Amino acid sequence: MIGFDYGTSNCSVAIMANGQPQIIPLKTSHDQQSNTIASNLYAPDRDIITHWLFQQLSPEQQVLFKQTRAPQLQKAQRALRELSFDGISSELLFGTAALNQYLEEPEEGYYIKSPKSFLGASGLAPMQIQLFEDIVAAMMSNVKKLTEAKLGREVSQTVIGRPINFQGLHGEESNRQAINVLTNAAKRVGFKNVDFQFEPVAAGFEFEASLTKESKVLVVDIGGGTSDCSMLLMGPDFKHSDDRTAHLLAHSGVRIAGNDFDIQLALQGIMPCFGMNSFLKTGKPVPTASFYQALAINNINEQTTFYSAKNRRELIQLSRDAKETAMLERLVKVHDHKLSYQLVNAAEQAKIALSEQSSHIISLASIDDELQVTVDNDILAQANKRTLASIADLMRSAAAQAQCEPDVIFVTGGTAKSPVLSKFIQQQAPDTPVIIGDHFGSVTSGLARWAEKIYK
Repeated sequence: MIGFDYGTSNCSVAIMANGQPQIIPLKTSHDQQSNTIASNLYAPDRDIITHWLFQQLSPEQQVLFKQTRAPQLQKAQRALRELSFDGISSELLFGTAALNQYLEEPEEGYYIKSPKSFLGASGLAPMQIQLFEDIVAAMMSNVKKLTEAKLGREVSQTVIGRPINFQGLHGEESNRQAINVLTNAAKRVGFKNVDFQFEPVAAGFEFEASLTKESKVLVVDIGGGTSDCSMLLMGPDFKHSDDRTAHLLAHSGVRIAGNDFDIQLALQGIMPCFGMNSFLKTGKPVPTASFYQALAINNINEQTTFYSAKNRRELIQLSRDAKETAMLERLVKVHDHKLSYQLVNAAEQAKIALSEQSSHIISLASIDDELQVTVDNDILAQANKRTLASIADLMRSAAAQAQCEPDVIFVTGGTAKSPVLSKFIQQQAPDTPVIIGDHFGSVTSGLARWAEKIYK
């Protein structure tokens, strides 16, 4: 049995060993050994994903899979023939290897970062939901095989972490859709028993192991795709209980987190080089919609609009009408070479660097040879004023629902490494102790603890 953090930015797995959670290092032929694997996938052709997944399944699952994916498997055969003719491998890549392949040839293949961001999105057609289910299943299959190779035995039971709300709209309907996708994917790749636990609650279980007295704990989990808060009653007298319902006092969550920090930093720090905040020859401001659409990597509709032929024509006309034609031509280049992920990745790497240093130079040599911009934590904070305000609202909402104030605030999630965020959270409750947990391991460890309880 494992705890499985299928995260927006990273995936990780833990088991219980001698009463303590142990995170399993995930090692691939492409990546250095790590406790996490980035939630990225690259395929030489989108239709190959379904074919690759089919090959990983047991014979029994293959029969069922053919019944629901016959058209996709037929398209995959055509794609395979074309790839074979061109001498291109049909293998999927995951994690860092997937990102590197995309960065090397952004115009080729099919790359997706953080498919969890799309789960529960409204307006998805059945074929789109099937595609996301296959993407999730392929990633789960890869993680499951890496885990089993490390442990030397089969893994068949899992508790998967989930946010409070996958999407901001159509709350429970979106949550049901997302949970169905995750459940179907997990069972398809061989998990016989699948359960879920709120990510902040799981992090709370891990923090509870260190408590020596009963405490009201506000868990603030700022991940890659969602921000979640849970007010929990925790302590040494509760941690062995199988039923924690009475101790889960309140939950709040929104689809705002690390990806949004990256996108907002890219908007303020990078997009001015592409003509954002500049002017037309008429003296009017350049319209901003395309700048947002170019970076909206977690929004299918916005990305579809940006990469449409109609939008390209409009961008060409916009560059002609702009005072700074060369800057708008850079935005056309983003369109033509499919560079959205490159720009957001550059901002993400800058955000990570700013956790350790006061400023960072972002190279944009993929656009222009000598183009670069400098960003710092002040720009990061200014760019994310609304995002930070939303996190403060979440904290207040959880306290209001629970009708109590926390004795301690426990902060986890990769985005929480940013000093901008940790400083902001402390400002919200200056008289309350703030404990920073394992940014990438608290949720995973807590999921393993819960798995041991429910599957014993």
